[in-house]
Amino acid sequence: MDPLTRDLIERQLRRQVLWLKDSWLWLLRTKVLVDRPAGLPRPTSLDVGCGPGYVMDALAGELSAEGVDRDPDMVAACRARGYDATLADAEALPFGDGTFDVAYCSFLLLWVDDPERAVREMARVSRGWVLALAEPDYGGRIDHPDRLGALGRFVARAIEDRGGDPFIGRRLRDVFARCGLAVEVGVHPGVWDIERHRQEFEEEWRGFELLAGGSQREELDSLRATWRDALVEGTLFQYNPIFYALGRKA
Repeated sequence: MDPLTRDLIERQLRRQVLWLKDSWLWLLRTKVLVDRPAGLPRPTSLDVGCGPGYVMDALAGELSAEGVDRDPDMVAACRARGYDATLADAEALPFGDGTFDVAYCSFLLLWVDDPERAVREMARVSRGWVLALAEPDYGGRIDHPDRLGALGRFVARAIEDRGGDPFIGRRLRDVFARCGLAVEVGVHPGVWDIERHRQEFEEEWRGFELLAGGSQREELDSLRATWRDALVEGTLFQYNPIFYALGRKA
């Protein structure tokens, strides 16, 4: 991975954590850890597809975590920030059964070859909880003005071209249930006000451009102009559902 691409990916990961941290903490405190007796050490957890460790940072007050990732650059970055991290694939975790209290992932299942196998592996190494903290569904994306509806189709196509599943969000209940888990599925809140869109404009488009192939850049540049005009007019609306799944072993 070239340094520019790595920097763009890490910046996008940081933004995702900032968007979702409060929602994740609410889920942990009100659903996952609500019955845990006071005074016990933080539950142990495995962050599967940990990247550079930003999610572990966000959840550090609630969970004691180590990570696993198949990208050696991400493992090195995670270790450099003080976390234990292992180079391995989500579909073949190098840990014994029931090693951790919780196994979780975020923005991972859309990229793995076999989401069900990855969830089964997380369930195997967990003593209780298996969490998909964030998985998108670009089939549910809403953009206004109407011409920007092409953005959802563009992103879905780009993810599929890279071997991913842009519609994984709607499949989470099915995947978790097939793994024998009792599961609750929901959607994170995620409608920004217009000022937030203006602040995030450049970073948002860097993410789109990172996904774009050469043949798609002209189309994307045209959509960028429409997005920018809507920002100036104050008419832009964008929503992309980000799902979560809270699974529990019997």
